[in-house]
Amino acid sequence: MIPAIFGLSGLTLTDDERAFFRDSDPAGYILFGRNIENREQLRRLTDELRALDGRTDVPILIDQEGGRVARMKSPEWPLFPSGATFDALYDRAPASAIEAARLNAMALAAMLAEVGINVDCLPLLDVRQPGASDIIGDRALGSEPMRVAALGRAILGGLQDGGVLGVVKHIPGHGRALLDTHEALPVVTASDRDLQTDLAPFAALRDAAMAMTCHVIFDAWDPDRPATLSPIVIDSVIRQRIGFHGLLMSDDLDMKALSGDVPSRAADAVAAGCDIALNCWGKMDDMIGIANRLDPISTVSRARLEGAMDRIAGAGDDRAFATLVDQRDALLAVA
Repeated sequence: MIPAIFGLSGLTLTDDERAFFRDSDPAGYILFGRNIENREQLRRLTDELRALDGRTDVPILIDQEGGRVARMKSPEWPLFPSGATFDALYDRAPASAIEAARLNAMALAAMLAEVGINVDCLPLLDVRQPGASDIIGDRALGSEPMRVAALGRAILGGLQDGGVLGVVKHIPGHGRALLDTHEALPVVTASDRDLQTDLAPFAALRDAAMAMTCHVIFDAWDPDRPATLSPIVIDSVIRQRIGFHGLLMSDDLDMKALSGDVPSRAADAVAAGCDIALNCWGKMDDMIGIANRLDPISTVSRARLEGAMDRIAGAGDDRAFATLVDQRDALLAVA
């Protein structure tokens, strides 16, 4: 197994993808809108991904947050609220907001599990800051760290109750970035003391199974390298100060925040301490390059991966999707 998660090019696997994935044995896969048409097609695709090497627990990821980040779209699937919706309810009824976030996550999990997806890149634990780029914006769960942590914990628990694993992101915090990492490399100049606000939700949820890094430079910690590629940030900040010891994956290595060719980015991310290099766009030349550059997954990283997936073995809630949505909406009506 190589320490990479790969994207796919279309609605079905090509012959080249099928052969390459069998040969390279990536740690998992991630799906986007280009891979999704309807329930039947999507279930066939995830079933085939599992059949490639017989791993029934192979991670199949998606970014299904709600709001503007949703790969499974209406009218085939219902719309879900953004993180800001639960933040707004928290102002009036904190306990109701936490329960609504949990029910929403359980409904998301039911929708994903139906089509064979077992990992959702959610929740965002980025603390929203005034004047920052809108790339986080209403996706965030708020601007108060402990509120973000409380809602984030409810989301992780709701997903897991529904048989889906959550991924906290974007560790150690994307909330201050003034630029969109899809387009440029942000540099955060806040002091170490001020950055404690950003770290707090991740520290509160340090027991999460999976986390995703951010492509952001933090001057206070490593002025030369973004967090994804920084051994200082990964070891000293993420592993030691935050205390996160679960599976750490990079954010998408195709983003313009990073420089150099994609295989080199993958190698540098793993060398810096990421367990998994995330490559989303299904470009065969890049995927082959990554497979050629990376050594097999380390014993420690493999144990983290297996431990994460074990958390959802046998999980599942017997409440119907419609019931979960109705219960959520009754709580959200308060706001």
